[in-house]
Amino acid sequence: MAFTKLKSVYRQRTGNQFEASDYASFGIIDDEGKLTNAGALLADESPIRHSRLFCTRWNGLDKASGVVDAIDDHEFSGGLINLLQDGTEFVANHSKKAWKKIPDGRIEMPEYPERAVLEGIVNALIHRNYLEVGSEIHIDMFDDRLEIYSPGGMFDGTRVQDRDLMNIPSRRRNPVIADIFSRLKYMDRRGSGFKKIIGDYRQQPQYEEHMKPEFNSDYDQFILVLKNLNYHLNFTGSDEKTTKKTMKKIVIKTTRKKNEKNINEIINMMLKNPQITVKEMAEILGITVDGVRYHIKKLKASGRIERVGPDRGGSWKVNYQEKLPR
Repeated sequence: MAFTKLKSVYRQRTGNQFEASDYASFGIIDDEGKLTNAGALLADESPIRHSRLFCTRWNGLDKASGVVDAIDDHEFSGGLINLLQDGTEFVANHSKKAWKKIPDGRIEMPEYPERAVLEGIVNALIHRNYLEVGSEIHIDMFDDRLEIYSPGGMFDGTRVQDRDLMNIPSRRRNPVIADIFSRLKYMDRRGSGFKKIIGDYRQQPQYEEHMKPEFNSDYDQFILVLKNLNYHLNFTGSDEKTTKKTMKKIVIKTTRKKNEKNINEIINMMLKNPQITVKEMAEILGITVDGVRYHIKKLKASGRIERVGPDRGGSWKVNYQEKLPR
């Protein structure tokens, strides 16, 4: 078996060279030098035939037959890293990214956040039941959503929809594969994949609570549903008034978040260095000097900060710190 893809990705993502001793430390071979099940799944040409990925971009909102059932479909085979890259590339090729120009840059609005897609596919690959022959991982893309199906439910037998998604401990069906993906920096060992998917969605400017990702499972399957964040937006012009109103809300929301972040950064910089200048803060934040002065004016008016001494040679005094992030 060859492991060209594993070696190249390991070097690319960690900066380390894959050594001969790593075959054993990664769990690719056992103490007798024989290929393990995990090794077989990670080989460039995986001999495990049911380790495949089916990707389909359906035409519409379901799989019901019509004039054109599917716009595109692919069946991928090979090692798990190949499947991960093939899956993320398929989603990227069938996704669009809207954007709107604003005075200090632009707001990007992807249909599906990249990190959420990556976490979803990684979760399917490392937690699927590889003992279940005759079933594969599926990525089904519709106009309004993306579904990732994986054979095998939760490892502890519970239903994910009955659990607190923010507090699910990490229990791995395939610990060696999970460890290798962690070494490749594709996942975190602490079982925070669900949190990252939800968090990535909530960070998007067009996100609303009804767009929250959905997790469903039973004893033999796991399904992740990622909503198309731009589906409710109209970019075709059939309802221009509604679109403009929605875009205005997105711009206001994004600007507010950016201002809050800059304000917290300014206060943190003043706490660390009370003598820091406005110009230095502007360079660190990547905004104009006038932008920093605007935030400082607001902070002074609210009483959160004050200037002690002259503009030159003076210092900053922070009065309120309780809202600062940890």
